[in-house]
Amino acid sequence: MQMKEYKYILLDLDGTITDPMIGITRCVEYALNHFGIHVNDLRELCPFIGPPLLDSFRDFYHFTDEQAKEATEKYRERFADTGIYENKLYDGMKDFLEEATRQGRILMLATSKPTVFAKRILDYFDIARYFTFVAGSGLDGSFYTKGDVIRHVLESNNLTDHLSVVMIGDRKHDIIGAKENRLDSIGVLYGYGDREELSQAGADYIVEDIVGLRNLLFHQ
Repeated sequence: MQMKEYKYILLDLDGTITDPMIGITRCVEYALNHFGIHVNDLRELCPFIGPPLLDSFRDFYHFTDEQAKEATEKYRERFADTGIYENKLYDGMKDFLEEATRQGRILMLATSKPTVFAKRILDYFDIARYFTFVAGSGLDGSFYTKGDVIRHVLESNNLTDHLSVVMIGDRKHDIIGAKENRLDSIGVLYGYGDREELSQAGADYIVEDIVGLRNLLFHQ
């Protein structure tokens, strides 16, 4: 399967570059405990990986806006110093970033995670050098949706030729955000979304793993 060559590659972070399962679920558990809610299995909290936290607390636990805001603050309390490092780089991702850079592709990060945390994670895994631009949400609630984040990337870098840009992510929010900005998208199945979620959202391509991603994007 060969595709047109994209010069600009936008990448999601959680579930696409890194597997943040332990850190995110433990921080969600910490926030829920604050409200007297106890969770038996951290895997129950995996749906929190990807979407904006406020939405997840409202959707999955029917929190009010005020409760969701308080829960997000409690989450960040643990995440800032501990949860952020309970995280691992997917096998083969560093090689993928290296290959993309070698082929002259321009990599940019588009994450729902606050920018300040995203930059620390890239530094922690020693992959910040591969990215020319890092965009996330603001701690103040700015750039709230993935569509907002992607728009910020495009506008900040004067990317008007949308045909030269592709968005890669593991959840429907990545695909929907790409569509809102008239970009092609690639859904990856090694993260936290499944084929049905990604295809229903309208992903242009879906790949099983990082090898599939390389085969799709790069000259062999």
